[in-house]
Amino acid sequence: MVNVLTEVISSNEFKKNHQGIKKTAKDRLHDFWDIFAKEDSVLIVISADPDSLASAMAARRLLRFRTKKVSIVYPNEIRRLSNIAMMDLLKIQAERVKSINKNEYTKFIVLDSQPSHNPSFEDITFDAIIDHHPITGDWRATLVDIRPDYGATASMMVEYLRAAGIKPSVSLATALFYAIKVDTHNFEKKAKLADAISFRYLFNIANQNLVRKIELSELRLSELNYFKTAFETMKVSNNRLYAHVGRVFNPDILVIIADFLNRVHQVSWVFISGIHGERLVVIFRCDGYRKNAGVLAKKAFGEIGSAGGHREAARAEVPLKNLDKQDQDFTTQILRRLTRRHL
Repeated sequence: MVNVLTEVISSNEFKKNHQGIKKTAKDRLHDFWDIFAKEDSVLIVISADPDSLASAMAARRLLRFRTKKVSIVYPNEIRRLSNIAMMDLLKIQAERVKSINKNEYTKFIVLDSQPSHNPSFEDITFDAIIDHHPITGDWRATLVDIRPDYGATASMMVEYLRAAGIKPSVSLATALFYAIKVDTHNFEKKAKLADAISFRYLFNIANQNLVRKIELSELRLSELNYFKTAFETMKVSNNRLYAHVGRVFNPDILVIIADFLNRVHQVSWVFISGIHGERLVVIFRCDGYRKNAGVLAKKAFGEIGSAGGHREAARAEVPLKNLDKQDQDFTTQILRRLTRRHL
């Protein structure tokens, strides 16, 4: 008989009482399993990217024989080619959240994210939250496993699988392996030894040819024009590079441009912005040495939009209507002015 957990904790309670508590992988696994009963239909909600997709696959595997049904849904449109390639090559079964009836599900999980991270998550009461990002917002859940010192949620899910004695399939191992590569930037970003242990465990199971195929699927020919615009509009001063590329079909191109320009020698900060729909999107990159991109993003844009991230990488999204009137016709010069006053 399943022993269902009854205690519900808030984000503030978790910060105060649960971070720093040492639990074994077996403890975490049984806390997770205890939430679900055989008759439950489970909905896993993610913002689709490699880490969340792989983590969702792992969670579905953990619940395969323990619940009636498990579905994976996401609110965002997947446009980045490498993410499309990952879903196609690994045959990941997931669908848009708008295509399902949430009333058909009895339990809800959010992975690699938190309820406050996306407006479409806010009307769902989650039973389990598993993530590696810092705690944000005010929410409540039965199980909370948030470890901001981990480089990827996928590393955490490998620990769940190993505690359950489940060897991942080649497809699942490839997804988890690729997710850890992406979220740790091949271990160039801050990560724990636990990330490396999970990565090494997956190495001999994952299909490395598929990983390379996914990694090489990044740019459409038409997207090269955004690079041209970035080169034409960019300004460099005090080892800081700024570029506004105008309207973009997919904001992920801003991330690709920022990562590319972050390789330039003698550039310690990269700020790339664009307009997607009715929102300004700003991508921050730095080396993380005596710098903190997440803190800067919040200082520059946190009061007028959503902003945050890690030391080396951050993002801000601001409704255009929240910008001062003189800034709504956004340019590289405005980007420079809004960010450098906080440096």
